[in-house]
Amino acid sequence: MRSLLLPLALVLAGLLSAEQPYCDRSHDSRVFGETRRYRLFLPGDYSTSSKRYPVVYYFHGHSDRYTLEKYDGGLDTVPRISAFVASHDVIVVAADGYVARDYTGFYGGTPYDVRPSGGEFDYGQYLLELIQHVDSTYRTLSSRRYRATSGLSMGGFMSLYLSARFPDLVGSASAFNPGPEFYVGEKGRRSLWRPKDHVLSHQHTMIRLIRASGDYISQYHEETRNAYAMAPSVEFEYRQDEYHRHWATSIAETLDFHMRAFANPALDTVPAEWNYTSPFRDFSVWDYRLSAESTQPALLYLQHVTQGGLGLQTRRWTPDGPAATCSAVNLVTAPLYRPGSDYRVLDYSAAEGKSDERSIQADREGRLRIQVDCGGHELSFTGPGAGQHSPVLLPVTTRDVLRPLPGKVVTLPIRVFNPRVTAMTDLRAELSSTYPTVEILHGSTKVKEIAPGKVANLSSSFQVRFTSGEGDYAHARVTLKLIFDGYSEAVQQIDVLVAPEKMPPPVDVAVLDGKTKTFPVFRQRGNQGGGESVQRTVTEG
Repeated sequence: MRSLLLPLALVLAGLLSAEQPYCDRSHDSRVFGETRRYRLFLPGDYSTSSKRYPVVYYFHGHSDRYTLEKYDGGLDTVPRISAFVASHDVIVVAADGYVARDYTGFYGGTPYDVRPSGGEFDYGQYLLELIQHVDSTYRTLSSRRYRATSGLSMGGFMSLYLSARFPDLVGSASAFNPGPEFYVGEKGRRSLWRPKDHVLSHQHTMIRLIRASGDYISQYHEETRNAYAMAPSVEFEYRQDEYHRHWATSIAETLDFHMRAFANPALDTVPAEWNYTSPFRDFSVWDYRLSAESTQPALLYLQHVTQGGLGLQTRRWTPDGPAATCSAVNLVTAPLYRPGSDYRVLDYSAAEGKSDERSIQADREGRLRIQVDCGGHELSFTGPGAGQHSPVLLPVTTRDVLRPLPGKVVTLPIRVFNPRVTAMTDLRAELSSTYPTVEILHGSTKVKEIAPGKVANLSSSFQVRFTSGEGDYAHARVTLKLIFDGYSEAVQQIDVLVAPEKMPPPVDVAVLDGKTKTFPVFRQRGNQGGGESVQRTVTEG
């Protein structure tokens, strides 16, 4: 009797899944103020079982829509997704990125509202609507472990961006030939977002990148791959297919990657330490809330967040912009602390180079509420349940990474902050590297005591020499181990890009200052591969 009361949408979905490999559905969207469509791929036994299924949200590329037909005429991607779903316990939802203002027809336009002048439609908020609709309409498994994103080209960018924006909702993400950069954030506060600059937001997300060797923007895919491969804390895999088109390849293998993620129970665990970046002035992540009083474009960073404290930084742009212009940043922690208890907050200001100590009280939910300026801060909390405080390595550069010259003796700018309200004694610091291009000349020191909230400058104790080849900057890594409290260890990785031995001279150097100049520029031939040199005239200044 109860089965007769199933929602009509489920009954229809079951009937259609038996007749064809997909069905097109719609729902009402508050974000877009209209009805939005999506393509639904249901597993073969959906209509005859009572099981719940994980969901992959798939995002199409430029000029395409939820039908996934623009790039291959519907002859490749749709059949491959259909074939996989028919024999596996998974639902695939192809979302629609359509923005009427930016399209010339059903196909042919810029989806997702990611232009510099955009921001009227927040596609991240739309994804939350779509997730809520799918979870309430179909039999889904709704924890982050069982939710994934994927996509091609601009959709590959959206998969990486949205999973980085909502790491507490998405457990795995894949990208086929992803676009390298687009604009995100509120209207009037748009920031250029490149996934390669924000890989640590995926510290607890499984990531897969698929690149076609002959793809016309393959050099950008290589930069993205390098960024993820350099991050040892990100579970990352990579596939290169020998193919000449800007298409999705190895689709079944990639969906199988997501099936492995769905079987990973670690993805249901709230991380003990995490990192996060957002271009929005108001956001929440892992039950932390942050609000910046800023009217200008800016990115806000939460770094090495634990129950004992965190780093908070702002940048006007990535990867090496200065601190943002804003009056204040308001932080509300997750409810991790004892309600009504007093906590001592140690606040080290990077801009002022000094610490301030104050007392605050956890609210009735067990949250701490803190306000700081935008100059960069290290915050630590001492009180019931705050846990142990490890020494903190302060940033070694205001840029993205250190860029030493090869063959020179380099003094590493290592500074260690004591986040405790008591002195830290008998600290040992040891530097090492597994890279053959790194020679540690002096790599250890001892510090008898670091006073509460103070910084020990250990730069003179660490000298390194790097070697490099020709052509481009070469990645290397050194490991700093901090031994404290007699036996406890904190390990930090320091990445560097070593300048090449011989850097080729520029083809041309010109100061335009209002002048017009013509340059030879290589123009690639879209999906077909190849290209030619063309003359491009520019006027600047």
